[in-house]
Amino acid sequence: MKLFLDDDFLLETETARSLYHKAAKNEPIYDFHCHLIPAHIAENKRFANITELWLAGDHYKWRMLRAMGFDEYYITGGASDYEKFIAWAKTVEQLIGNPLYHWTHLELQRCFGIHEPLTEKTAPSIWEKANAVLAGDSLSVKAIFEKFNVHTVGTTDDPIDSLEYHKAIAAGTAPIGTIKTRVIPSFRPDKALNIDKAGFAEYIETLSAVSGVPINSVSDLIKALENRVDFFTAHGCRASDHALEYPPFVPADEAVIEAAFQAARSGQPVDQTAADAYKTKVLVELARIYTKHAMVMQLHLAAIRCVNSHMLQRLGPDTGYDAVHDHPVSAKLAGLLDLMEQAGALPKTVLYSLNPKDYYPLATIMGGFQDNVSKPENREGVKGKMQLGSAWWFCDHRNGMEEQLKTLADVGLLSAFVGMLTDSRSFLSYPRHEYFRRILCNLIGSWVENGEYPADMETLSAIVKNISFENALAYFG
Repeated sequence: MKLFLDDDFLLETETARSLYHKAAKNEPIYDFHCHLIPAHIAENKRFANITELWLAGDHYKWRMLRAMGFDEYYITGGASDYEKFIAWAKTVEQLIGNPLYHWTHLELQRCFGIHEPLTEKTAPSIWEKANAVLAGDSLSVKAIFEKFNVHTVGTTDDPIDSLEYHKAIAAGTAPIGTIKTRVIPSFRPDKALNIDKAGFAEYIETLSAVSGVPINSVSDLIKALENRVDFFTAHGCRASDHALEYPPFVPADEAVIEAAFQAARSGQPVDQTAADAYKTKVLVELARIYTKHAMVMQLHLAAIRCVNSHMLQRLGPDTGYDAVHDHPVSAKLAGLLDLMEQAGALPKTVLYSLNPKDYYPLATIMGGFQDNVSKPENREGVKGKMQLGSAWWFCDHRNGMEEQLKTLADVGLLSAFVGMLTDSRSFLSYPRHEYFRRILCNLIGSWVENGEYPADMETLSAIVKNISFENALAYFG
């Protein structure tokens, strides 16, 4: 019997162990998509206790606490931080088979040096030990970045953001001081696309004011967004990000799109077809802008938001009530990408889906757009221009990661994969990169030891290093 979470955790073969310990383990981390708050980075935030660091805002954990029957009082309510921690400890003890069990104990080991399992019995002593560590300097934001060798962090930022914290971090004038980690913004223009959502008209007014572009038409909107992309790229932005239930694809006359925009600006409802026509137009124009700036476009698909309307009213969004959507994606995604390609405007693109049923459609569709047609004068091409994004959110567990990796290997170029991202609001999420690398090395090791690939450790090590870090560094620039 193997020991719990030992040095060879998840590594089932000698090849896997060699690849992880000699190739993957010490590679830097390029966390190209996360939801860390730039202000917390700039101020080198320190946390009062492990509950504040671990449980505040973490809806992964909140869902499990609810499943265990804990009242909201112990989750987002008025219970003390210690009471919330004890509730979490009682829950962790029952999480057999859930990735949160592994993540929790990887974080305890790597961040706090605590190797005993978290249970109801051990919770009081772990509370004391963890908080003693937090009282020192070893888990400030800067120290966390250094501990985990974080090369780059890509935050998620609205086009209207002033990027004041990014400016201060880059200049070394923020309280965090000079840091080796690059902290760069990512362009997330969802509110400018969501013509069918409440608050659209008000958002357009704010975007107009921030960009300095009077927005009276769709053409004006595109100019305003391009203005903000110029501003973001001047401050290090390398990628955009879009959250879409499904790929919109309704090619339409300019008059139809303009009419939908004017209706939404005046507060009138817009039907789904008209909204999708508008979104199609704006996404194609944004793709053109991203291509101009050599930015990566990330499309996150298949999340259905706030399925519990009662709890939405009580707690607001992003509180653990989202789920996996099951829209068909193939025809619309293929049409949208083709429209971008026809316009000579398909940038490097990462396709994520929250629904594993989409992995094969996404992986095969992207194979039709790997060439460099958008820039035929560039004879060098782009390795892995189209990417099947890492297993995401509800899928970033062992089974989900293996399924995504196997699908990409089955029909694509696994060796060109840009690898793992945290997609997290927690500064303690970096052990998830270790988790991913162990799973990657174990999968590759199993192929080698089954005679499916030569035991060429030089080539294998290069593949593992590339997927762990180098590919992302080259891809995002």
